[in-house]
Amino acid sequence: MKKIIAVDGPAGAGKSTVSKIVAARLGYTYIDTGAMYRAVALKVLQSGEPLSESLVGNVDISLDEAARVFLDGREVTKEIRTPEIGLGASDVAKVAYVRKKLTQLQRDMAAHGKVIMDGRDIGTQVLPNADLKIFLTASVEERARRRLDELTAKGLQADFANVVKEISLRDKQDTEREIAPLAQADDAVLLDSTSLTIEQVVAEILRLAKD
Repeated sequence: MKKIIAVDGPAGAGKSTVSKIVAARLGYTYIDTGAMYRAVALKVLQSGEPLSESLVGNVDISLDEAARVFLDGREVTKEIRTPEIGLGASDVAKVAYVRKKLTQLQRDMAAHGKVIMDGRDIGTQVLPNADLKIFLTASVEERARRRLDELTAKGLQADFANVVKEISLRDKQDTEREIAPLAQADDAVLLDSTSLTIEQVVAEILRLAKD
């Protein structure tokens, strides 16, 4: 059984959804690194101050077994899931001292194994020696549809065309940033979920984890 699983991919590919399910099935800890960057973006927005090393140095981010996210001791699980914070997360992820701090936190979390961690650079940068690496993707249109459904379910107003633009912009930011850009690791398994159900994706990752 693979003890450390890394799942990378673009926004809206379903990384968090399937990773949570796989973690539950295997009895592993799920670590949502994207949520950590979103928490930093929220910290900057709420502080009213520009991003700085001192601001990031004092930030306290934690995740519990239920995948709830806490920022400076306050739960922000829902607050960080807006398009604005998503774009902000991509911006702060470009900053070297932000990535250095969060990467170390993420490595510490994975040190004892039995974890599944998702993000943009887990297999290439954070956990390059992961036992199993998955690159999960889907078409832009399918990812936009999923994100629109997610936003609507949360009571947020959104337009499909705008969501497509936001997803495309996020892809551009993530793949073109100078520091740890989104990329498929050479030894990662490519899994296109465009025409797959969540359960089918979960089943495939579980199969790979047990090989």
